[in-house]
Amino acid sequence: MTSKPDALATDVRLLDVRAVARKLSMGRSTVFDEIRLGRLRTVRRGRSRLIPIEYVDEYVELLKREADTEAA
Repeated sequence: MTSKPDALATDVRLLDVRAVARKLSMGRSTVFDEIRLGRLRTVRRGRSRLIPIEYVDEYVELLKREADTEAA
């Protein structure tokens, strides 16, 4: 019998810092540095700092723009 994946597990909208670090192939400290510098936006839920997936996408676009600028 094939089990159906949990909809919440496949449509994750908020990631913790550890998950973002894995997704971006960075260390946690680097992710926290980028947050502190304002380059990676977050939201807070209680004491937790979470990153919406669209903010991760924005950060990747920022990195791509910076790479294009450096290449020019």
